[in-house]
Amino acid sequence: MAVALCVAFVAAFGNYMFTSAKADTTIYIRRGITNEQLTDSLTKHLGAEYAGKVMSLLRLTRADMAKRQGAFKVTKGESALRLARHLRGGAPSSITLTLNNIRTKRELADRIGSLYMMGRDSIWQALNDPQLCAKYGLNTDNVVCLMLPDTYDFYWDITARQLLDRMHDYYNDFWTDRRRREAADLGLKPEEVVTVASIAEEESAKPDERGKIGRLYINRLHDGMRLQADPTVKFAIGDFSIRRITVAMTQCKSPYNTYRNQGLPPGPIRLPEKKTIDDILTSEPHNYMYMCAKEDFSGYHNFAATYEQHRAFAKKYQDALNKRGIK
Repeated sequence: MAVALCVAFVAAFGNYMFTSAKADTTIYIRRGITNEQLTDSLTKHLGAEYAGKVMSLLRLTRADMAKRQGAFKVTKGESALRLARHLRGGAPSSITLTLNNIRTKRELADRIGSLYMMGRDSIWQALNDPQLCAKYGLNTDNVVCLMLPDTYDFYWDITARQLLDRMHDYYNDFWTDRRRREAADLGLKPEEVVTVASIAEEESAKPDERGKIGRLYINRLHDGMRLQADPTVKFAIGDFSIRRITVAMTQCKSPYNTYRNQGLPPGPIRLPEKKTIDDILTSEPHNYMYMCAKEDFSGYHNFAATYEQHRAFAKKYQDALNKRGIK
């Protein structure tokens, strides 16, 4: 009889041990979750049979899942027994946030909010809270400077304020004393360097000339010229697909339009890469004040120190646009 019971126990245990997940997924648990809600989530992602076995084990061990919260990653092939143990008492998994190719604050809020429990509205409100932004020495226009493109890991239930605090720590780690001195030597604050870098990135897809472009705009700032940067017009209009800036477009009323407004725009027009920031901080001094896309459409630019030279380059480019019928 004892042998029979032992065999039955081993068979049952093996049933849980060798029932495996058929795909990688993540199970999200909010505090206060009911067994029915957890069952539905497990079933949706891993199938009814697997979900049933996990829930049976949780009930057997009297796990109080209502007190648990977090994201729990499941790997393909993971047994029902192992997942039940993880859900009952294991550490939650972190969620990876990758920041790249982001232009607007709305895009940033959507990227973050889609990944974490806080949601889009919470991070949007935080990014637009003047008092919170002031805590980091920034404002609602340039607070996005904190978000240096990189890959970060946060727990799913991190709050908006906690995330901004962490990003502020990373921002300060990047802005070492050396980088701050280099910015000061350019007559700029760190957040202003980020803004210049954002314009340089939008101006050129060629990383090897972004430092030169950034230095050109710094030259204009120091000379009291308007930046007249085409990418700021696209940002102001909200259409990044524009290929040819018209005179009418340059009259767009927006604080980001550097054809109408003196100085830098209120904040960056994209999240620039760390390398671009460093390239501007260490850029070689030059006397260029003007730039124009090369007429060969290589993606590079012709640089000029005088307006007369610039007009000659600009005519070549305009003629090339007309020849190709680009409006």
